[in-house]
Amino acid sequence: MNKSAYVLSLSLMLTIICLLSGGVNSEEINMLDNSQPVELGQVDWIRSFDEGVRVAKSQNKPLLVLFQEVPGCSTASGYGKNVLSHPLIVEAIETLFVPVAIYNNEGREDSKVLKSFGEPSWNNPVVRIITPERKELAPRLSGDYTKAGLVQTMIDSLEKSGREVPQYLILLNKELRARSIGVDKATFAMHCFWTGEGKLGAIDGVISSKPGFMGRSEVVEVEFDPSVISYGELVKRAKQRGVASRVFARNSNQHDTAASIVGGSSVSSESSFRSDREPKYYLSKTLYRYLPMTSTQAARVNSAIGRRQSPNKYLSPGQLSLLNIIKERGELEWKDAINREFSQAWSRALLIAGGESGETKS
Repeated sequence: MNKSAYVLSLSLMLTIICLLSGGVNSEEINMLDNSQPVELGQVDWIRSFDEGVRVAKSQNKPLLVLFQEVPGCSTASGYGKNVLSHPLIVEAIETLFVPVAIYNNEGREDSKVLKSFGEPSWNNPVVRIITPERKELAPRLSGDYTKAGLVQTMIDSLEKSGREVPQYLILLNKELRARSIGVDKATFAMHCFWTGEGKLGAIDGVISSKPGFMGRSEVVEVEFDPSVISYGELVKRAKQRGVASRVFARNSNQHDTAASIVGGSSVSSESSFRSDREPKYYLSKTLYRYLPMTSTQAARVNSAIGRRQSPNKYLSPGQLSLLNIIKERGELEWKDAINREFSQAWSRALLIAGGESGETKS
């Protein structure tokens, strides 16, 4: 994405996120720092620790303090570009915490704060989540430069402080953790893969779902977290929901496990998978198709819509605000976001909301 598109998407993101908390005015948008260092990502940081403490007390929120090298090495810049620029992580940091950035390679006030916490200079990114009185709410995050590490730390701190953890953050954590440790796959055949995708997408432990064909059978391929649900338990639940008339096994272990549950005659070896042209069928028939979501969010939202339930509990306040704009601005050329990479789809949707074409350049 070019620089102007980056700045526009950031300002629009901040506008959307703030809609539910009183809104922002044009002056605040115009004051955005267009030259924010890449090491800070897209988070709107407070650069004074004392000011951060004051705001945290007034808003009754914890502080999320980033100790960062600016300008920094590839680890520091990568953390900003990858972790601190994920839209849902940015939203969580800005709405659930008071974000403060302390440079670990600068003198004056930053150096004093650095020393008061015993943090080393010229170091890789470190995150501390604390109360205004400096009580630690989660273990110091150091050496883990992944999205999963930061999201888990945010959740740990919210739980320790007795605050509610939003469902969107829980789902994001489950997906990130699953992909970090490795997901497994399972493939089920049923009379209608649209129905099957809706039923399978609601199961805890399922990270993503995809309808398609295997041979002449309509199937749904799911990615799941084996640390949350075993393959055998997943087959049992699929059978209970009537979406496992046949199981396509990926290996001998899956074959034996599935055969013990559905019978050997209902188990086949997996062959090539061909995707259907209408994934997330229930979701695709609504305006939610234009709303960027993570894979796990899309699976849950599609399932909820198929059951005629509101899917909004799975979405963040920022996503819900963008959804309202999509509903109100039907004249804009919104782009289908189903199965699109989340961050890119988010940037594109914000560009469209801002009156641009939505075509971004990498």
